[in-house]
Amino acid sequence: MKTRAAVLTEIGKPFEIVELDLDEPKTGEVLIRFVAAGLCHSDLHLSDGDLPPRFPIVGGHEGAGVIERVGPGVTKVRAGDHVVCSFIPNCGHCRYCSTGRQNLCDMGATILEGSMPDGTFRFHKDGVDHGAMCMLGSFSQYGVISEHSVVKVDPSLPLETAVLVGCGVPTGWGTATNAGNIRPGDTVVIYGVGGLGINTVQASAIAGAKRIVVVDPVGFKRDTAMKMGATHAFATAEEAQQAVSELTSGQGADQALILVGTVTEEVVSAAFDIIGKGGTVVVTGLADPAKATIHVSGAVLTLWEKTIKGTLFGSCNPQYDIKKLLGLYQNGQLKLDELVTRRYALDEVNQGYQDLVDGKNIRGVLVHEH
Repeated sequence: MKTRAAVLTEIGKPFEIVELDLDEPKTGEVLIRFVAAGLCHSDLHLSDGDLPPRFPIVGGHEGAGVIERVGPGVTKVRAGDHVVCSFIPNCGHCRYCSTGRQNLCDMGATILEGSMPDGTFRFHKDGVDHGAMCMLGSFSQYGVISEHSVVKVDPSLPLETAVLVGCGVPTGWGTATNAGNIRPGDTVVIYGVGGLGINTVQASAIAGAKRIVVVDPVGFKRDTAMKMGATHAFATAEEAQQAVSELTSGQGADQALILVGTVTEEVVSAAFDIIGKGGTVVVTGLADPAKATIHVSGAVLTLWEKTIKGTLFGSCNPQYDIKKLLGLYQNGQLKLDELVTRRYALDEVNQGYQDLVDGKNIRGVLVHEH
């Protein structure tokens, strides 16, 4: 079958809208009609060179849609089911899945290659295989994906909103609750309050943090964070450092959570300096893997018992946490509708990313036309 999709062909080039050939689902795979896709910063890392994939590749790793057909052996879903996609597939039986760490599933090894786990591809054009970002490629009207990449959800949920729980919401949420282990009364500092960080703010508030300090140069994002539960907001790390020192009588923050679009040595150092004894720095944002972005005093790390750790998908388990977060949304405890600043058509994908770079959006959502 044919499908229209937004494709990246090389570093530094914008998305191109092209028509692709799409294979039928094979064993363990499903054909999905994508309804919506989130415009997440991670897709920009493909074109800016920080996370260079195998080109050409269909963008999009936040996706939600309806199952059209299933391949042989599929038992998880059936035609007509509404699903949210997990950008990390989870097989359920590898070492990591079987020990409650689905976010580290071995099937995730090919997400930047863009192939299915067997090394083959489902998108093609003129004899050239096209990869799919995170085995999804949700910037396509249709996709063939693994059944291990989908989570069946309540059909009453608006997929244009539920799509956010495929990446940004659990990643931000889990950064606070799982990796950061925020407890009632804690002081937490959050660097970057875009599509991920804003959910870290929500989670920190629900977890009972006493002070939620956000750092972001964009006034619109700081204002939004204050509406979502932040207690203090600053444009620079220096302002936050002084304020946290005063607020805690010199004790420092309990957690510093890094969710900026591109992680730098400067933001890591600022986070390390702002936490006190026994404090934790969590690095969620990404940068070029070849760059060493963490340089801190080993002596302070030891003598103050500080911790620096990374987290993928907020250390969440997709099959459980995606449904849990949507349940909180349905119960009015988690804000999702308020996160969507603007919706875009497929042909507007580059405008959507320009708005992200310009700081105009908390989260843009691409809505497919069929």
